[in-house]
Amino acid sequence: MKRVVTGVFAAVLAMSSTAALAQAKPPLKLGGILDMSGLYADITGPGSELAAKMAVEDFGGEVLGRKIEIVAADHLNKADLAANIARDMFDNQGVEMLFDVAASATALAALEISKARGKINMFNGPGSIRLSNEACGPFTVHYVFDTFAQANVTGLAAVKQGLDSWYFLTADYAFGQDLEKDTTNVVLKSGGKVLGTVRHPLNTSDFSSYLLQAQSSKAKVIGLANAGGDTINAIKQAAEFGLMKSGQKVSPLLAFITDIDSVGLETAQGLLLSEAFYWDLNDETRAFSKRFMERIKCVPSAVQAGTYSSVTHYLKAVKAAGTTDAAAVIKIMKETPINDMFARNGKIREDGRMVHDMYLFEVKKPSESKGRWDDYKLLATIPGNEAFQSLELSRCPLVKK
Repeated sequence: MKRVVTGVFAAVLAMSSTAALAQAKPPLKLGGILDMSGLYADITGPGSELAAKMAVEDFGGEVLGRKIEIVAADHLNKADLAANIARDMFDNQGVEMLFDVAASATALAALEISKARGKINMFNGPGSIRLSNEACGPFTVHYVFDTFAQANVTGLAAVKQGLDSWYFLTADYAFGQDLEKDTTNVVLKSGGKVLGTVRHPLNTSDFSSYLLQAQSSKAKVIGLANAGGDTINAIKQAAEFGLMKSGQKVSPLLAFITDIDSVGLETAQGLLLSEAFYWDLNDETRAFSKRFMERIKCVPSAVQAGTYSSVTHYLKAVKAAGTTDAAAVIKIMKETPINDMFARNGKIREDGRMVHDMYLFEVKKPSESKGRWDDYKLLATIPGNEAFQSLELSRCPLVKK
């Protein structure tokens, strides 16, 4: 004999079925391939993971009925490991989008996996301009900075001040080589000259031989085409060698607030540098940074602030598209201006470059600082279309000319 389920029992069954269907939806996983323990850990690392999680929390924790999860892994600054992690995240863990991928060599390796899988890759930590040029892809976004903008802002400002002869200390991998090349172009076009260059391995502890070569060149500027721990060590050791006191200027072509904090204002005072973000720019940057500091006891770097912004932008696009399909999501991301604590009227171009304002800062003297992290004086705001490479000069095969 058949039993007929009616009334309240039918309603209960329907609710149970709906709940079961909701629980059956897999989480939307976003993967961070980060330097969690090496020379870029303060710039990206645990702070980038936190920034991504904050973005997810502020967004509400779910989208399209799916819980959002952040998956993070340490690439140990090894390109082959970054590629393997990206492959595993896409093929085995169900990750839909990669963010940060700190360091250029590791980013270029992960990018090839993203391209092959047709997945979106949001680059925040790496600087090589190749990411939006020769290596660009339809789902690639270069979000925070690149070697062209760093060279264009810092190098041009230095030459305008009469610092027109340069010698480079360059990290011997993709990022350092591109930063040296782009800064050389700016210096030469501005009427300056390059007297030489010396390349050092990644994660160098002793810069003495390199600094002696730079000192003997008599160049007005020693350009540091490196980042993170290498930049910190080079500045500290240059001060120990008395290079600044002898009249030579040291110019870190990529430096972050965490680097300046490590070096200290006594040594870093007067340095010119460009950044995409500073915690004390306005009420919005201060409000975000206060929340970030409550969790990690450190102000956010530009990379970490950019990670929060880029993950938020991606999630908004997923919601608007009603799908995680890369083509549909990236279309909305490129059509939608970015207005938040990181960027004003930011725009993702067809080559994947996110164009936004850049800032030229001078490091304060100890007497000018009101306390820890109060390190910068804003000298100029450079509009994005002036800071970043123009589309006309782009070598990205996706750009129609």
